[in-house]
Amino acid sequence: MKKFQFSLDGVLGYRQQVLEGRQNEYAKALAQVREQQDRVDDATARYRQLNRRFREEAARGITAADAMGFENGLRALEAEIARETRLLEEYQQAAEEKRAQVLQAHMDATILERLKEKQKDAYQKEVQKSDERFIDDLVSATRAVKSDP
Repeated sequence: MKKFQFSLDGVLGYRQQVLEGRQNEYAKALAQVREQQDRVDDATARYRQLNRRFREEAARGITAADAMGFENGLRALEAEIARETRLLEEYQQAAEEKRAQVLQAHMDATILERLKEKQKDAYQKEVQKSDERFIDDLVSATRAVKSDP
């Protein structure tokens, strides 16, 4: 018999390429989320540092103008934190969508891989039956030749 040939190998290859591409996109989205989380953390740390400095300066006694400067700085950092947090949420949503696409691509590829395995198993069983029939025919022919004087 001829060698096993899966008729959907081209489709399976394409599905695997799609899966790899989606995995790469998801990895990039996760990297973007991590970078944005670092930005949020950095802005939050700067806010805490400025707030601590403001409290220390206020405890020692500062002018109203200096207090207003600290207040303006703190408000600007609050706005930056809010902006960076919104971006983080958008990036997290995009990453979640990429994750769903990876799962779908994985399922598509897995379905074809399972189909290929089932067809390959059926092919191997057919080859085994064919081999058994050949052996049976050979044994029958050998017996027939030996029994004919």
